[in-house]
Amino acid sequence: MSGHMTLWVFALAVAVIVSALLVAESKHNTRVLFQEIEQLRDERDALNVEWSRLRLEQGALATHSRVEAIARDELGLIRPDASEIVLIRLDQNVSAGVGNE
Repeated sequence: MSGHMTLWVFALAVAVIVSALLVAESKHNTRVLFQEIEQLRDERDALNVEWSRLRLEQGALATHSRVEAIARDELGLIRPDASEIVLIRLDQNVSAGVGNE
């Protein structure tokens, strides 16, 4: 019977050691994944900051005065005098289609 008991003790000892190794591996994997999550959160925060900066920059670049300055300075466009502006109004009774005669 002592041989049988020794086998049980040995089996339990192996089970405890294997269990301890699996717990250690699990903790290690948890730490690695936690570090990865933190790194991804930092990256997300940096991307959010960059996105906000780009939206502000886009708003500044699209202002009416900047577009007008580029049209004037780089493209040589000028604002016409009021006497040169012709306003065309479409008759509301005429449909937008072609060939409605």
